[in-house]
Parts: sequence; structure tokens; C-alpha cells
Amino acid sequence: MEIIMAFVIGILFMTATYLMLSKSLLRIIVGTGLLSHGAHLLILTMGGLKRGDAPILGGDAVSYTDPLPQALILTAIVISFGVTAFFLVLAYRSYQELGTDNVEEMRGTEKDD
Repeated sequence: MEIIMAFVIGILFMTATYLMLSKSLLRIIVGTGLLSHGAHLLILTMGGLKRGDAPILGGDAVSYTDPLPQALILTAIVISFGVTAFFLVLAYRSYQELGTDNVEEMRGTEKDD
């Protein structure tokens, strides 16, 4: 299962890198979202993929799943949601002001003297 997750994580990172290198601001935002999802899956896979064990260590528990990766992923989801919401508002406002979502056109031009 870890091999499949490694391929999925690699594909997510590859797609995110491709989208973040494009000139469209909306593609950059989608790329950052995919990158955060890839990081979530990476943390989950590094923590170990176990089935059937609760993430709680009780007095009579023989085996358990480590709850730290789950807590890290939950925190990362909240942070990535806030960052994505900020990026979307920033992109919408820049589109209203400049009339384009192309990053190259947002730079402006230098005035000739």
C-alpha cells in the first residue's frame, strides 16, 4: 500500500509543480492546493498505514496507531484552507483591478522616457 501511496504522492507533487510554474493565477492556486494535499498524504504515509487499531493508547491496549500524524494533518488542513481562501480573495481582487489573471501581464510595463 505504501508503494501506491508513494506513486500518488509523486503524481500530486509533479502536477502541483507544473501548475505552479504556469502563468495563470488560478492554476497557481490549484497547484498550491494539490501540493498541500500531497504533503498531507506524505505525512500520513510516513506515519505508517495501519488498519484496525485505534489511535488511543489505553491501559489494556496491545497495539495502537500513532495519533501524531493525524494531528499534524488536521492542523495542516486548517492552515491550507486559510491560505487557499486568502489566495482566492487576492486573485479575485487583482482580477477586478487589473482585468487579467496572467502573472506576466500583472507586472506592468516600464514607461519609456
